[in-house]
Amino acid sequence: MIQPNKVQITGHLMMIRPRYFGYNAETAKSNAFQTEPEKTGESSDTIREKALVEFDGFVNLLENNGIKVTVIEDKNDPITPDAVFPNNWVSFHQNGTAITYPMQSESRRFERNESIIDQLAEELEVHAVFNLDTYEDKGLFLEGTGSMILDRVNKIVYACLSPRTDLEVLEVFCKLLNYRKVVFHAVDGGRQPIYHTNVMMAMGETFVVICMDSVLDAKERDTLKKYFFETKKEVINITLDQMNAFAGNMLQVKNNRNASFVIMSSQAHASLRPDQIRHLERHTNILHAPIPTIETYGGGSVRCMMAEVFLPKKEKTGDHHLK
Repeated sequence: MIQPNKVQITGHLMMIRPRYFGYNAETAKSNAFQTEPEKTGESSDTIREKALVEFDGFVNLLENNGIKVTVIEDKNDPITPDAVFPNNWVSFHQNGTAITYPMQSESRRFERNESIIDQLAEELEVHAVFNLDTYEDKGLFLEGTGSMILDRVNKIVYACLSPRTDLEVLEVFCKLLNYRKVVFHAVDGGRQPIYHTNVMMAMGETFVVICMDSVLDAKERDTLKKYFFETKKEVINITLDQMNAFAGNMLQVKNNRNASFVIMSSQAHASLRPDQIRHLERHTNILHAPIPTIETYGGGSVRCMMAEVFLPKKEKTGDHHLK
């Protein structure tokens, strides 16, 4: 049996520096957070240049606070407008497992790049790579830690079901890593299904940020509250308007001095009330980065840009094996 992971946050992130960032009409069909450039009047070149400035500034913020970031340059070919969001196609776990995921958008499937896993494996232990992307052939999707919020210590995965988060693939993930699943349904203000769980929920070591108003079913809300109570997570509730400002799209990490930070966008931070900020600061430090271009056209925020690396360091050289 795979041993349970007892660490909730990591001090190592993998990020993809985008080469062709832009609005993706294909993903916009199920992502209500994206804005068409025609509505803003910005050219694709301007959007691409602004996104690079935002990305580099964000990486600098993380590194200046002692957080390790492995930056991978996006491929020249094919064009991948959403490559800046790698957490949807890959996840890395403390038992040396890497998992690649099935994605709904055909254009996003080109983002998967096992050479990145090979690169990490030069210094870190990768014992197995599980390729769940074969479920795309069945029209079933599970978009990594966009679809799933992981309580790694208590081995619980939270997921709001949507066209991008399928129950069958979720159950496969749970069997692979010995997780319990807590599934529910969440909608935005227009009663449209929320495309990714990490838009409305973020899990920290001792807290959870969640938009309870997006969960309409009372029984599902009660189930969530029960699990949060049993796992000793303080609930920091956000509103639908704050969710629309990406206040649910946070990630807690640690630095090289073992200090913890919750990372969010500047838009998300500006949306929070003083009491919510005080609640967060009782648990962790806050860092926020301005990424308005990436949020506006990509429909995702800072959490989507960070793939957590939990792989253990290599003690001796060795090959990793694909399964």
